[in-house]
Amino acid sequence: MDKKRERVKIASDDGLQDKVIHMLYKTSFGRKVVKILINPIVSKAAGVFMDSSLSCFMIKPFIKKNKIDMSEYKKASYGSYNEFFTRQIKKGRRNFDMDNDSVCSPCDGKLTVYKIDDNSHFNIKGTEYTMKSLTRSSKAADYYKGGYVLIFRLCVDDYHRYAFIDSGRMGRNYRIDGVFHTVNPIAGEEYPIYKENTREFSVLNSDNFGKVLMMEVGAMMVGRIRNYNSCCDVRRGQEKGRFEFGGSTVVLAFSKDQIKIDDEILDNTSEGYETIVKMGEKIAVKNPAFTFLQ
Repeated sequence: MDKKRERVKIASDDGLQDKVIHMLYKTSFGRKVVKILINPIVSKAAGVFMDSSLSCFMIKPFIKKNKIDMSEYKKASYGSYNEFFTRQIKKGRRNFDMDNDSVCSPCDGKLTVYKIDDNSHFNIKGTEYTMKSLTRSSKAADYYKGGYVLIFRLCVDDYHRYAFIDSGRMGRNYRIDGVFHTVNPIAGEEYPIYKENTREFSVLNSDNFGKVLMMEVGAMMVGRIRNYNSCCDVRRGQEKGRFEFGGSTVVLAFSKDQIKIDDEILDNTSEGYETIVKMGEKIAVKNPAFTFLQ
């Protein structure tokens, strides 16, 4: 019998990010701070700081607090916190299953899987989405109806690079800027919050699984998504990009009948658990009937 996968209880929010956001909105002082934080100039300044040597003091405490095993990563002298955060793993530590029928995880993370239909809602970084609201595209929502959406939640101690799940032709990158504001700033003492994180997505015309939507969702306010390529041929396991500064999420969408998800992962999601996976790990297989549906 195969070893059972590790799992954790699905979080009701996005942890630290949501705690900070809700704290900021509970006081008049906090709301003044919010106005400063969401200013693009302030976000840019935070990015400059994280890219500078002044941020290096944060590295050792972060490693200790999160118990990160640095033996997994290439030895380097980090010139900034961001250089550390985007550290590269040693060769051979994240190998992809190269069987054409295998669907592999594009990243390290905690995975949940949902069927896509007209009533589907799923939580990503503390915000409820439908397929249409996530992509802001009715066409994409209709195309993936009946298929699966796979949500990989990366914590701050995870490897923050991600890869293509199959060889094929990558389309253009579409960027959706985040939204962060109060729904009604004059009603009540506690202000309802409407937020969407910045995200980017592209469609991979894959060799084995049809048109796979690949999306990256960045951390609020200071998180950055760095995708390397657009409109080009790619190969399975090739690094697609990286996240900078904070916890993030990777989303995959497959259309109807393309793949068969591992039963244990489906069971974990239905029971309220996320399944812990690593980049390159097999999580699904090509639907045997899919060959005849091309």
